[in-house]
Amino acid sequence: MLGHFKDASDPRYSEDVEIKWGVHPPGDERAQWVRGEERTALLVLISGRFRVELPGRSVLLAEQGDYVVWGRGVDHSWFAEKESVVLTVRWPSLPGYKV
Repeated sequence: MLGHFKDASDPRYSEDVEIKWGVHPPGDERAQWVRGEERTALLVLISGRFRVELPGRSVLLAEQGDYVVWGRGVDHSWFAEKESVVLTVRWPSLPGYKV
């Protein structure tokens, strides 16, 4: 929706924050853990059942509006247990995390 991945001339371009709308089919998972995270993130479940893996902790988002926040330096991964829609807000918006 907005962030570093938009063209610099687009009003949705930002290096300060990014907002993403993610639609994940059942069984969809991150190919690799994000390591050396440099952003803070908020992930909100819109629909479905979505699990976020953090070091030593698994967070299950099962009810609409469930959310998890993690900070800089916290490695993470995720898995869609059911078809899921999530809204993710990260700050700052930095390139280089797509796998």
